[in-house]
Formats: sequence, C-alpha cells, structure tokens
Amino acid sequence: MSDESSTLRSVHLVRTGAMEYRAENGRGGVISIGEGQNTDFTPVELLLVALGGCTGLTVEALTKRAEPRRFDIAVEGHKVKDPSGANLLEKLLVTLDIAFDNDEIGQKMAERVTDAMEKSHQKLCTVSRTVELPSPVRVVQVRSSEA
Repeated sequence: MSDESSTLRSVHLVRTGAMEYRAENGRGGVISIGEGQNTDFTPVELLLVALGGCTGLTVEALTKRAEPRRFDIAVEGHKVKDPSGANLLEKLLVTLDIAFDNDEIGQKMAERVTDAMEKSHQKLCTVSRTVELPSPVRVVQVRSSEA
C-alpha cells in the first residue's frame, strides 16, 4: 500500500434535488446536506460537527478507562464576512460537559479531561488542527464528454 493511499480520506457527494446533496463515505455512511431549508445539515453545521466530533472522540480515547455518566459537546461559531466580503467562521468554541462516577477510577479520568482536551486541540484532533493552520484548498472541475 502506498503512503498516499494510506493517508487519503474521502467522501462522495451526489445531488439529490435543488440545493440538496447526499454525502457518502466508503463504509456506507450517509448524511443529507442542504442550505438549511429543512432538517438537512448545512456545510457549516457539518464543520461544527466535525470539530466537536473530533474533539470528543479524542478526549474519550484518552479517558476511556471509565465510562462517563455524561458526555455532551456543544460547538458554535459566528459566520461573518471578512474585509474582502468573503464568508468565514470566527470565534469557534467547543464546549465539553463530561461527568464520571465519583469512584476512584472515575475521579482519575475526570482529572485527565483538561489534559486530554489540550492534547486533542494542540496535537491529536485533525479537524481543529487543520482549521487553525493554513491549509490550501484546491477546487477543480472534471470535464465531462456528456452533452
């Protein structure tokens, strides 16, 4: 297996209607995407989901010796225009609400949460690291021979 194929992550989107798409991963997972006219997730909401999900999964992996009683994540950001008029999100905030049992192992895991959050944010969460660091995005068009 080449190094590039082992690092590649991809999804495929198919248009299902006006301003509606279905995103699929290679494992059969499906998410509906739209512009917010119904219950479909918007692309911005999916970015927020990715930030919260990556943080949550990473923190959970680092505190997995005890099952949490509560593990809730809220993610928010403000959609604004920069000086050039381009859209972007700012003031991104991921808030974790985690509680463990008050036994010895639960207390140990509760004490690890702050460190796990820092490790997630500074090193382990691919999504937040990518959002924070400049990462060029190329958009290309496939030329089809269909009329």
